[in-house]
Amino acid sequence: MRRLPLLLPTDPPDSFPPVDEIMDEPHGLLAAGGDLSSDRLLSAYRQGIFPWYEEGQPILWWCPDPRAVFYLDEFHVSRSLRKTIRQKKFSVTVDENFQGVIEGCAKDRPGQEGTWITRAMKLAYIELHNLGHAHSVEVWRQNELVGGIYGVSIGKAFFGESMFSNATNASKVALDHLVQGLKGWDFGVIDCQMESQHLNSLGSRTISRKAFSGLLEDLCANPGPIGKWRFE
Repeated sequence: MRRLPLLLPTDPPDSFPPVDEIMDEPHGLLAAGGDLSSDRLLSAYRQGIFPWYEEGQPILWWCPDPRAVFYLDEFHVSRSLRKTIRQKKFSVTVDENFQGVIEGCAKDRPGQEGTWITRAMKLAYIELHNLGHAHSVEVWRQNELVGGIYGVSIGKAFFGESMFSNATNASKVALDHLVQGLKGWDFGVIDCQMESQHLNSLGSRTISRKAFSGLLEDLCANPGPIGKWRFE
């Protein structure tokens, strides 16, 4: 472990240090600098690395240990969520309004000052979406976007980035729709990055970084859907 983050050059886009060289404090920080090009982002995700920083900071790259993940069969559907889905209170789409979802995720939330989804991050993930590598699930109440989730897909792994909800259970409906769709495509895992009580209540668990790296080596090598998604 190092005490200072490695400063990345702009090129080449795969120039990351080994993931076992994370810093002591803050734990999980691997490197700083570089750029948010699509090639660099895809290279980072394949290695279990993701960007997370605030406006005014350099780009910070993280690879925490342990890692929070959803195994698809372990997603917990509560009684209230099951009732919401059964009553069809919302309609759900996929890849119909990626920008709307990322804008919803970027808005300030109660108890939170500012956002890590900077303008540069928005533009970078919208470009990934245009290239067919980033995807969104949108939840609608009539014609109003009230919830959603977005992330990056490589092979048979989905890397969740953020979700938002402006109506009770809307983000959970989005997550359930994503889980069911990914099951149909034989995906192996949804990366949740950091553990939280909320994610734990939905069935996430933590695994070691070594185990996560082994998962990615297998899952990212399998061919997966690229382009605009449509779940059956």
